[in-house]
Amino acid sequence: MHSVLRRLQLASGIVLLTYLLLHLINHALGIWSLELAGRGLVLALWLWRSTFGTVALYGAALLHFSLALHTIYERRHWALPPAEWIRLFAGLSLPLLLIRHAVATRLASALYGFEPDYERVVVVLLTSGTQGLQLALLAPGWIHGCLGLWFRLRQYRWAHRMKFVLLGFVVLLPLLSAGGFIRMMQAVRGKSPALPAPDPTLLAHQLALDAWRQTLLALYLSLVVGVFIAGQFRNGRERRKVQRGRIARSKY
Repeated sequence: MHSVLRRLQLASGIVLLTYLLLHLINHALGIWSLELAGRGLVLALWLWRSTFGTVALYGAALLHFSLALHTIYERRHWALPPAEWIRLFAGLSLPLLLIRHAVATRLASALYGFEPDYERVVVVLLTSGTQGLQLALLAPGWIHGCLGLWFRLRQYRWAHRMKFVLLGFVVLLPLLSAGGFIRMMQAVRGKSPALPAPDPTLLAHQLALDAWRQTLLALYLSLVVGVFIAGQFRNGRERRKVQRGRIARSKY
């Protein structure tokens, strides 16, 4: 069963890492032009909003999150090496950032017909002052996914031979992505002295979207904290049971 869960975790993680990879590449296209990044976004929306892409992406996200909760509940100790702590915090912090992005794009599109493009997204970020958050959005998931994949690949000799090449790719792609996003912000600012008004669809439903965002964040945090507490209670019961067994054996 443990082997099956590990394979499910790996498969779902690869789907999510592929999503992040394509997202980072799409942002990096902004180095050349806002229009090129926009064409890449059209292809990305076609892929991930298709029936297959939607099932694969959200199914993988739900499965990976469920397995993460299972791991938190089952863990008997928390004496982890530094790399594992980094992977853990990166993985748990990603949804905190991603929920905001998903509500403003995918949920706004599904509920209110908002169709995102890079210019609209950049305008929203600049007017709300959250452009720094967007730059940091994908970093935790990218770190978490790359570390998780490396933990699986490091048993192979070829992976160790290519370690520095892989490390260079892992570091360089987010930097190119950040550079592309900064270039797109400059392009939007350069079109006119004043920023265009944010999309009226988002403005009209901002309160409803904020309510969705707060509800999803509260649900996420409640699940993580609740599962952690349940696991600690379980560990405490097991320790008391073992201690009672030792006391009972010592009497005989």
